[in-house]
Amino acid sequence: MPEALLNHEELLAQPAEAYMNAAQQAFFRALLESQREELRLRIDGEFGALRDFEPVSDEADLASREEQRQWQLRLLEREKRLLDKIDQALERLARGEYGWCAESGEPIGLRRLLLRPTATLCIEAKQRQEQRERHQRQA
Repeated sequence: MPEALLNHEELLAQPAEAYMNAAQQAFFRALLESQREELRLRIDGEFGALRDFEPVSDEADLASREEQRQWQLRLLEREKRLLDKIDQALERLARGEYGWCAESGEPIGLRRLLLRPTATLCIEAKQRQEQRERHQRQA
């Protein structure tokens, strides 16, 4: 019989040396798969809404509909990028790399992963990345 999944409290109560053990990996796999399915359903619904359009003859209605269509396309693009990030996180999980900073190799941290399950950088590395980006924009 499969082991029961941890809940948030149980996850956070585990000792530091348990970081990314099998139970924690199972927790994040289930979380990512759930988010992936929810996102996939939302994307399918948005695509359906884009396909189901009624012809209009009024130019104002046409302009309004086109503006809404452009907004929906931007939303779909953003959601597709998130779906790609979830798939990449699931791949990292399968390789045993999930939860570890891609830059430093240090733990990303359970609290950060709960807030952003697709994170690839620990908070310090992310702050350095954002500083570099700000510096490049100002240059």
